Amino acid sequence: MTQTSDNVTWLTQEAYNQLKAELEYLSGPARTEIAAKIAAAREEGDLRENGGYHAAKEEQGKQELRVRQLTQLLEHAKVGEAPAEDGVVAPGMVVTIAFDGDEDDTVTFLLASREYASGDIETYSPQSPLGSGVNGKKIGADAQYELPNGKLASVKILEAKPYQG
Repeated sequence: MTQTSDNVTWLTQEAYNQLKAELEYLSGPARTEIAAKIAAAREEGDLRENGGYHAAKEEQGKQELRVRQLTQLLEHAKVGEAPAEDGVVAPGMVVTIAFDGDEDDTVTFLLASREYASGDIETYSPQSPLGSGVNGKKIGADAQYELPNGKLASVKILEAKPYQG
């Protein structure tokens, strides 16, 4: 799981391996594939009106941006252990909260960087208002965070356990 501060990103070994594998794919086989798409589209003729060529070039640009992002992220990564199951909210944990003391209105999310987001569970960054409000708090504690309109919202931490993937 990740926590970013002062340009350092903390990752579990599993997260580091996953991001490194993505970088290796995008830097190798994916570059070859996109180059082949561009070459095939070029052979179709006039590039000014060639939709396939422009789409492939746009895809290449997005892919290269992702390569740069991953390279920077991994260069500054510190690999560490998954958070301890000690009842204190930390990046890499699945957190369940109740809004304004209504324990029936709960939300469960993963406190982690967007780089570790998956479709399985909602992910909130430790730097987000909610993430920074609950980070470091114990189970049973109340936490406050600022809403976009400037008002404060209160939540109670019901559960915090390490993410198992």
